[in-house]
Amino acid sequence: MVKKDVSAKKKKMTRADMDMMMIDNFINLQKVLTNLSVKFDELSGNMSKMLQLFEISAKSFAEKYSESDLGNLPSSEREFLKKLDSLLDQNKTISKGIMMMEERIRNRARSPYPEPGKFNSSRVRR
Repeated sequence: MVKKDVSAKKKKMTRADMDMMMIDNFINLQKVLTNLSVKFDELSGNMSKMLQLFEISAKSFAEKYSESDLGNLPSSEREFLKKLDSLLDQNKTISKGIMMMEERIRNRARSPYPEPGKFNSSRVRR
C-alpha cells in the first residue's frame, strides 16, 4: 500500500478567499449577536411583566388580608397566614446565618494566618 502525500492535495487559500471567509464569519457573528440582543430584550421585558404581576398580587393580597381583617377570617385561613409568617421569620434567620457564614469564609480566605486569639492552643509548644 502506497501512502499518498496529504499536504499535496490541500488547496492553498488565496488572500481573497481568506478575506471572503473572514467577512462571512463576521456577518454570521453579527447575526448571532443581534439575535442574542433581541432575546435579552425579550427576557428583560418578560421579567418586568413578571415583577409587575408580583407587585399587583402583593398589593391585592395586602388589601384583602389587612391586619384588621384577620379576626374576620375563617380559622383555617388565619392558621395559614400564621404559618406563612412563621416561615418568613425562619427564612430571615436562615438568610442571616448564611450571610454570616459567607462573611466568615470570605475573611478566612483573605488571611492565610489565623486571627489573633483564635488559634488552636494545642498546637502551641511551650
